[in-house]
Amino acid sequence: MLKKLSQSLYWKLSAIFLLLLTLVGAAYIYLTLFQTEMYFAETSQKINAMLAEHIVNDIQPFVDGKPNLVAMEEIFHDVMVVNPSVEVYLLDEKGTILTFDAPKEKVKVSAVSLGPINEFISSRGKKFVLGDNPRDISKPKVFSAAEVRMNNMVYGYIYVILGGEDYDSIAERIVDSHILSLGLRGLLLSLVGAGAIGLVALAFVTRKLRRMTRTVNALKEGDYSQRVAVRSNDELDQLGAAFNEMADTIKSNLEELTRADELRRELIANVSHDLRTPLASVQGYIETVLMKNETLSADERREYLRTILGGTERLNKLVQELFELSKLEAKQTRPKPEPFSLPELVNDLAQKFAPQAEQKGIAISTDSPKGLPFVNADIGLIERVLQNLFENAITYTPSGGRVNVVLEQRDGKIRTRVENTGIGISNNDLPFIFNRFYQVRTNKKPIGSGLGLAIVKKILEAHGEDISVESRVNEGTKFVFELPLVVHS
Repeated sequence: MLKKLSQSLYWKLSAIFLLLLTLVGAAYIYLTLFQTEMYFAETSQKINAMLAEHIVNDIQPFVDGKPNLVAMEEIFHDVMVVNPSVEVYLLDEKGTILTFDAPKEKVKVSAVSLGPINEFISSRGKKFVLGDNPRDISKPKVFSAAEVRMNNMVYGYIYVILGGEDYDSIAERIVDSHILSLGLRGLLLSLVGAGAIGLVALAFVTRKLRRMTRTVNALKEGDYSQRVAVRSNDELDQLGAAFNEMADTIKSNLEELTRADELRRELIANVSHDLRTPLASVQGYIETVLMKNETLSADERREYLRTILGGTERLNKLVQELFELSKLEAKQTRPKPEPFSLPELVNDLAQKFAPQAEQKGIAISTDSPKGLPFVNADIGLIERVLQNLFENAITYTPSGGRVNVVLEQRDGKIRTRVENTGIGISNNDLPFIFNRFYQVRTNKKPIGSGLGLAIVKKILEAHGEDISVESRVNEGTKFVFELPLVVHS
């Protein structure tokens, strides 16, 4: 349990937050105490700035150039009675300590630096200056100082330390201060309150992450319907929105994979069926020829061989169409656009299919205005499109019907319309006619492999175009697609 909590993002963030809050609180308390101490020292120095000068004015520290020790001891005594916290030192002109009011064993140095003293005197006590502490040179003290002059010559200095040993620790006095203690307790309460509020805020922030984690786990377990609730536009909700998009993509890809798997199974079933029939026919006729080889006449043998040849041709066409469609779906076949005349291609194909149409009693016609500009497309693939549409139109047009191809220029493209007066396609069949192996339901035996229109659609999609279809039962069908004109630079 403890290990799980230690790995929780909320508890990690909470620990970091509380640590930072503790460090900031400690730093604030330290700075507050330090600033209070400095403020106390500065105030004490300003209040007692003229103390050393008063001492100089009240006595003569030097007589005939020598220290007036008797007078100094009296003034030391008087000052100590009035203010026990101060320590008074008499210095010569070089800063050497001549006499003082403290026990000799407690004075650690024999001289003090004159730099801070001269700085203090020059500002007349208005500038906050720390000077050497004779009792501990590592702890500078606030002081008051004044020059001792005789005949306009500096003989020495009165140097008064304003915080003596008895009051060396300002922190001890601060701790004893009731007001400051209340302030510190208030600060501690504020830190505790800020910590509690921060933990609650972190709980609200990490709640979104916990929800995301639950959603991710649900997705991992296979529930692809779960989504993260997005209520604002902050970073976490942006992450949630990105996750939702990813989940939608994953779900869509899985559905596509499922459909692809279904299509694969359907393809295998259809291919197996479509291959089995001609293979069985070819096998049967070959077996018949072999069994009756001695008794078959030349005409019968020729008829059997024609049937076998027709079956192998159908097999070959089916395999070619499967191979062609698979390359188109895998995008291995890519168009190589070039300028060419679409009317010429349509007329060539109309002439090619004219004999087949005449056998069925079907009329083929083309209609295109003169001077149509060239289109920019792969001529080989577009020929395949038109060939499949011609075959489809002729196959499903009864005798006495008509197949017509109309070309017209519209909005920078040439629109091609292939129409017939055939049996038409029902509304139930229309949405599926471009699917692989789909064959329109009629009373007659299915014709072809059901791959022609699927190939047509894939070729046009490779060109960035689409194909549409309109049909009415027993009236005819119309296929329409467009190709872009050549752009002249």
